[in-house]
Amino acid sequence: MKAAVFEKFQGEIKIQNIKEPIPKGDGVVVKVTATGLCRSDWHGWMGHDQDIELPHVPGHELAGVIETLGKDVKKFKLGDRVTVPFVCGCGVCNECASGNHQVCDHQSQPGFTHNGSFAEYVALDYADTNLVKLPPSISDVTAATLGCRFITSFRAIVAQGKVTEGQHVVIHGCGGVGLSAIMIAKALGAHVTAVDINADTLDFAKELGAAFTINATHNTNVVSDIKEITQGGAHVSLDALGSATTCFNSISGLRKRGKHIQVGLMTGDHKQPKLPMDIVLANELEIIGSHGMQAYKYPEMFKMISEGKLHPEKLIERTISLLESTKALPNMNKFEHKGVLVINSF
Repeated sequence: MKAAVFEKFQGEIKIQNIKEPIPKGDGVVVKVTATGLCRSDWHGWMGHDQDIELPHVPGHELAGVIETLGKDVKKFKLGDRVTVPFVCGCGVCNECASGNHQVCDHQSQPGFTHNGSFAEYVALDYADTNLVKLPPSISDVTAATLGCRFITSFRAIVAQGKVTEGQHVVIHGCGGVGLSAIMIAKALGAHVTAVDINADTLDFAKELGAAFTINATHNTNVVSDIKEITQGGAHVSLDALGSATTCFNSISGLRKRGKHIQVGLMTGDHKQPKLPMDIVLANELEIIGSHGMQAYKYPEMFKMISEGKLHPEKLIERTISLLESTKALPNMNKFEHKGVLVINSF
């Protein structure tokens, strides 16, 4: 099969012909029809993820059709049109037993723990626990935006942040995660402020529901602006980028008893950022991590999509080929795109 492969971290990505995957007993092989480019894939290519073994095929946001079934799979059949969250829980560990598959002790992640979806076929483990049947109303290309960025934002805003109507929500970083969070918070009736360094991206954030925007490029008073816009600070603030600056600003811009949600990956020199713990203590702030979403939680999101409250398709900037992804992925840290790119040609 054709696949996009890199043989060393930060090295050239090439289209190669490699062996098709074989499913585990509890897994499936899916013929990929669409797969998104995510900054997490860029982190993997950079070498920030220690699980990756080289040579490697990236890709973890996907839609497709079941091509091969493992002998122990009971809930799905050949030809089912499916997607999957990027964290695949084992279904039996203590975390999975408590319903928290997104932090499974034995998780697998396509594109990280094994070859991913930048290929004609991808293996997915623990199928009965993790596969999600796609409703006819959601296209393959739209479904390919859901598996990481959109579901992560959905759980961060809905389950972790518990955002309610009338609250002030601030989103730091308007990539795929941030733009998704803006749309979701707006759908819940929140007043959303978007913070980014790109004027075009901030204009797009307004289209998706941001009532206010802050361009941090030349702004040394981001926190002061947040406090003014929100009349005292955000109820919920989300760092969707993952940097020492955005994390610090997100916490500092909260009102008393506000919630900071960390979604952007903290890597390299940003792994242990300086935090304003003085105000965390004095103002009883909450610092919460959010990592993906369980497959069994998808129906709530699907319901909001079917009701026209959420439009993940609006996040798609354009579709590209697998060959084009070999150039687009290494350039993701340049933030040249204001929306999501999806591979739909292999």
